[in-house]
Amino acid sequence: MNQPCRHRHRHRHATATPPATVMHHVFVYGTLKQGFSNFHVNGGQRVPGRFVTVQRLPLYIVGAELVPWLVDAPGRGEHVIGEVYAVDDRVLADMDVLEQVDEAGWYTRRTIAVRPLEAPATAPMTVFVYFGDPQRVAREGAHAGPLAEFSAEQDRRYRGG
Repeated sequence: MNQPCRHRHRHRHATATPPATVMHHVFVYGTLKQGFSNFHVNGGQRVPGRFVTVQRLPLYIVGAELVPWLVDAPGRGEHVIGEVYAVDDRVLADMDVLEQVDEAGWYTRRTIAVRPLEAPATAPMTVFVYFGDPQRVAREGAHAGPLAEFSAEQDRRYRGG
């Protein structure tokens, strides 16, 4: 025969805590910017303000599609201006697909340091960025660049997917 518990104590019930979502910061300088051609792929949360690369990097517009193309050549080019987004694994994977990360001759995802454009004394933050294959610039030529910023006007001329 079961007796009711006579002691007054609290029973603790285990609750499952959902795993924390890993967030990544991505610096976008081209068609993934807010209001630009491929922004629909960018499901991230924008970090307020505009950001600039700590190092000078060459940003070109290349190919028949007029694609914005940042090359990993520190010290050359300009301090590039863009936006930073906090993205989860799914959005990062979608961006990787758009940027054709696994395809030869396209983009690779690496890390760089950026600072808020309006607060240059702020400590830099490390973010992901998509660098284009430098051989494409040599092969197809640059229509413009090195640039400090990919503009809305240049985005209107963009013919990519």
